[in-house]
Amino acid sequence: MSQITSEIKDEVTILFAGDSGDGIQLTGGQFTDTAALVGNDISTFPNFPAEIRAPQGTVAGVSGFQLHFGSIELFTPGDQADVLVVMNAAALKSNLASLKKGGIVIANIDGFDKKNLRLAKYEEGLTPLTDGTLDGYKVHEVDVTKITRETLKESGLGTKIVDRSKNMFVLGFLYWMYNRSLDNTIKFIETKFAKKPELINSNISVLKAGYHYGDTAEAIASRFEVKPANIKPGTYRNIMGNEATAIGLISASQKTGLELFCGTYPITPASDILHFLSKYKNFGVKTFQAEDEIAGICSAIGASFGGKLGITTSSGPGIALKGEAIGLAGMFELPLVVINVQRGGPSTGLPTKTEQADLFQAMYGRNGESPVPVIAAQSPKDCFDAAYEACRIAIEHMTPVFLLTDGYIANGSEPWEVMKSEDLKNISVNFAEPREPQDPAFLPYKRDDKLVRPWAIPGTKGLAHRIGGLEKDFETGNVSYDPENHEKMVKVRQAKVDEIANYIPKQKIDTGAESGDVLLLSWGSTYGAVKTATTKLIDEGFSVSHAHVRYLNPLPKNLGELIKKFDQVVMPEMNNGQFIKIIREKFLVDAKGLNKIKGLPFATGEIVDKVKEVLA
Repeated sequence: MSQITSEIKDEVTILFAGDSGDGIQLTGGQFTDTAALVGNDISTFPNFPAEIRAPQGTVAGVSGFQLHFGSIELFTPGDQADVLVVMNAAALKSNLASLKKGGIVIANIDGFDKKNLRLAKYEEGLTPLTDGTLDGYKVHEVDVTKITRETLKESGLGTKIVDRSKNMFVLGFLYWMYNRSLDNTIKFIETKFAKKPELINSNISVLKAGYHYGDTAEAIASRFEVKPANIKPGTYRNIMGNEATAIGLISASQKTGLELFCGTYPITPASDILHFLSKYKNFGVKTFQAEDEIAGICSAIGASFGGKLGITTSSGPGIALKGEAIGLAGMFELPLVVINVQRGGPSTGLPTKTEQADLFQAMYGRNGESPVPVIAAQSPKDCFDAAYEACRIAIEHMTPVFLLTDGYIANGSEPWEVMKSEDLKNISVNFAEPREPQDPAFLPYKRDDKLVRPWAIPGTKGLAHRIGGLEKDFETGNVSYDPENHEKMVKVRQAKVDEIANYIPKQKIDTGAESGDVLLLSWGSTYGAVKTATTKLIDEGFSVSHAHVRYLNPLPKNLGELIKKFDQVVMPEMNNGQFIKIIREKFLVDAKGLNKIKGLPFATGEIVDKVKEVLA
């Protein structure tokens, strides 16, 4: 057998791909958890097929999971993979372009039989394993299915159940290749199948078979090691964006003492927020899966009217249905957090793919003049901070607030330092006080210096008042059709949102100098790719800086002043150019757009190339 060498790597990107039934997401998730326990920095990108039951063996049915782990700080799941694991021909066909030249391919050869090649639409009589397609790559052909069946031939389990274990073989082999312990996954298997000891034994046996295969296979000549990252000491956990959003909402509820109520209707990729929240009844969280989107948001508005923290979640199509009710919450001037986990559109669009194309919908997608504050999360762990901040703004400024995330960061994961309650920003809750008969009449729309009206809880003595969607009198809240009053109310509702700019942080440069040739201006989930590209460009000697905008409406007060310190502004967006239109109109700057609308996040190289093109 050839001598096995061990090579130290700063960072590695692995892309797992196969049919939805191949356990790709579980395999990627387990390797991620193990890498996190070792102390690596990590960033992941799960990529699901759009169809729930796409035909097996077809390109449409391929599920993917990309993991970037390293001993250095990471901000993206990697541009291109170092290792591509494919369980069938369709997985190779749809993902080979994502592998670096010279990268490693681990192919389950059972997935390259005549049937699989035909389903993947390869030419009759040709296979990519031998036709030159993989020239320039290091290819490990492994009959995963055969070895898995051989390992479990005495188990007494049926063939279908045995074949479901083949992802454990692949996982074990990769643990060997990257010098990882099996302990965490063994513990996971024992917990998952606690009531089925035969499945515990079979999965652990196949996991170990994959690990030992590395020692015995003649063709495998290299192992790799990725040291722990130099991360600030603290208590960390691996967290997904939707889970971080849910925990951020619960934290705001606990900090304020307000019960959390989530009224919503399931939709990809937002449903997991509802699932996560439903697990926390011990914190007084109430979840309501309504019969439709409109009922969901109206129940949340009712909860806010009753003095609770009202939340509703959705994606673009569901937000379209909630539009009138968001305007109603704006007319009520009640706190409400509206979460849009964006996906490819329009209409049903690309349900499992990512996009940033709902910014205009959040800004303007209601009838009449209906301004709403809008903030956006930048990464999976940042979903916690963004959700908490959305609650703060909603409560302290008595307004519905949009929180924008997207499928990329909602399903992605990274290490998150667990927050302590005392470290969270305080949120002021001010309910209107009871009134006695001798007190002056209650004026439900009389405003404070923030232009915020009082939060009057139904049943509180002396606070009876009228609510509804009809225009309100400026102070009494009675129905008013007076033209002067209507214009005054429209102006003051806008002024109230504009006033929030005095209560949010000023814009800062994230990476680079305070002035220079090019400013990369980003928002939302483009953060990681733009930050990485900026660092790379600076290292190459270019005068480039990066500013990332969290508060999209109102914008930070100093943003215009900051932008004017740069000769050129480049704005990467996963849409056809939405935030750039707002920036151009607001600051009269000739910003250059970089737009990607493929259901996929930006690669660092795409941004680097655009900046060099602008500078040239």
